[in-house]
Amino acid sequence: MAIKPCIAQKDVTLHIVRTFGIHMSKKLGQNFLIDANVVDGIVAAAAITEGDPVLEIGPGIGTLTQGLAEAGAEVTAVELDRRLLDVLGKTLEGYNNVRIIHGDILKIDISREINKEKYKVVANLPYYITTPIIMKFLEEKLPVELLVTMVQKEVAERMVAKPGGKDYGALSVAVQYYTQPEIMFIVPPQAFLPPPAVESAVIRCTVRSKPPVEVASEKMFFRVVKAAFAQRRKTLANGLKAAGLNKDDLEQVLTQAGIDGTRRGEQLSLDEFAAIANAWTKLLNAN
Repeated sequence: MAIKPCIAQKDVTLHIVRTFGIHMSKKLGQNFLIDANVVDGIVAAAAITEGDPVLEIGPGIGTLTQGLAEAGAEVTAVELDRRLLDVLGKTLEGYNNVRIIHGDILKIDISREINKEKYKVVANLPYYITTPIIMKFLEEKLPVELLVTMVQKEVAERMVAKPGGKDYGALSVAVQYYTQPEIMFIVPPQAFLPPPAVESAVIRCTVRSKPPVEVASEKMFFRVVKAAFAQRRKTLANGLKAAGLNKDDLEQVLTQAGIDGTRRGEQLSLDEFAAIANAWTKLLNAN
């Protein structure tokens, strides 16, 4: 049973904003959710059960935090804006399964703050740093089983994009290498206060136990991916040359991988990127 009024309502949010004299920071991407159905949808997408450890990024005034807490999650919420700490102390008062930490999610020692074998990340992410946050969790191989995040719709579409389309890029490859992403639902601007200029999407990324392709060197795999997308209009061959492959080695790598160098990065599957990376690694090891 709820112990507080639902924050995800326009009148309740406005009351909190006015009571505490909150000026929403455009710089920090602060748009507060005012649609309880969206909060419920995020909680459902994260499949929250009693006692689930959850890391929330940017709780704001506690809108999503409240939904997670009432579903029984053990929430650790990291808030960058010091002005909101007192607000959260009041809006989430009485929820003994919530812990608020002041800090920058890109700088704090996450493993020290949430020392669990497995946990879920659930967040309404600030759009200006969505990609660095998501990639931090994936690249550092933190013990996350699930990321359920609200992001700009265009970013969500890039995360799930398949080869051949304009949305497919380095982010698509990286997210799909580490996780199985799926867009759960679209969120209109009017679900927020103030409404952003773009549509949003809730995306669920289930972290893979192992990548879908075998690579001899992850570092080389991502070097190839980065090279292939560094300049989208360049051919794969030109991109790889710019990344350090000389003409003879390039020919050898592409021949062994069975890839036509006149193709472009957005046409290649994860398997093909892996084939190039493995051929390049083999060449380096042979020399």
